[in-house]
Amino acid sequence: MIPYCSICWDIDKIKLLDQRKLPQEEIYLEIRDYHEVIEAIKTLAIRGAPAIGVAAAMGAALGALEINTDDPREFQRRFLDICREIAAARPTAINLFWALDRVQLLVQAHADEPVPALKDYLVIEAQAMLKEDETTNRRMGQAGQVVIKEGMQVLTHCNTGALATGAYGTALGVLRAAWEAGKRFTVWVDETRPLLQGARLTTWELGKLGIPYTLIPDGAAATLMHQGRVSLVILGADRIAANGDTANKIGTYSVAVLAYHHGIPFYVAAPLSTVDFAIHDGSQIPVEERSGDEVTHLRGEPVAPAGAQALNLAFDVTPNELISGIITEKGVLKPPYISSLKPFRSPQE
Repeated sequence: MIPYCSICWDIDKIKLLDQRKLPQEEIYLEIRDYHEVIEAIKTLAIRGAPAIGVAAAMGAALGALEINTDDPREFQRRFLDICREIAAARPTAINLFWALDRVQLLVQAHADEPVPALKDYLVIEAQAMLKEDETTNRRMGQAGQVVIKEGMQVLTHCNTGALATGAYGTALGVLRAAWEAGKRFTVWVDETRPLLQGARLTTWELGKLGIPYTLIPDGAAATLMHQGRVSLVILGADRIAANGDTANKIGTYSVAVLAYHHGIPFYVAAPLSTVDFAIHDGSQIPVEERSGDEVTHLRGEPVAPAGAQALNLAFDVTPNELISGIITEKGVLKPPYISSLKPFRSPQE
């Protein structure tokens, strides 16, 4: 077992591993106010679509505990306001909104019950979502590890391990499952500019798992593919449209185009909760734009001239035709995704 978790519930507070400090320091934040959860999501103390979903549910539960009323209707009104605040933390990762919808439906389903009971339900639900996330990821890992073959050289982008989820991981979870199954392979880790999630976080996790890796500049992927030194690409997702178009960390689209050109399989690993059936294609996915300071500075130190303007798109969208398969807890889905994803669409969507 890996001796860390991205987030957990501890009696009446959240313990959250501050990913801004990794790999130099392993510091857990103790959060007792939902506003602190919002700040943690905004500042990337916690990140990764599934982890953000769990954090949102736990933040909503914390907010519920702070509501001082015995009137169920007043509780519901104020709880809805809290959920709206949390929903504004980040725009792209669909798991944030999925989790908040789930806890709001829970409150609606028990609308006539006493407020203390509603608060208990929310705390229990948030903890259940964390456990479900681990179960889902392990199933995804088992389903997806079949694409990993002995001796492969696998390239990944950004971070998709236990840090980005409640536990175990999505794309790194697939690699973890393959390693646990006895397969031996190596991993190319894109540094993932500008915040270096690959260099700081993925290498840290692979090191703890004992999986051999080599860190590379983002721009080195093309040369490695041209030299025949990449067997397969696997990475995660923050939102997947109904047709399979996938939003992920900026730079993913570039890797997908390169893999397609070189005939290299390109897989996305994500739980079905990351699929947004309300949108048909990737053009409808909101792409977060973050502060240009993240590009012009590195951990507070300038790497560009004073006053330099920077565009900092946090995500890009990879068209479905570049994706070889989408690995989910229900198996490896193949194109056309509008058909292979359809059976998992709920009647309400």
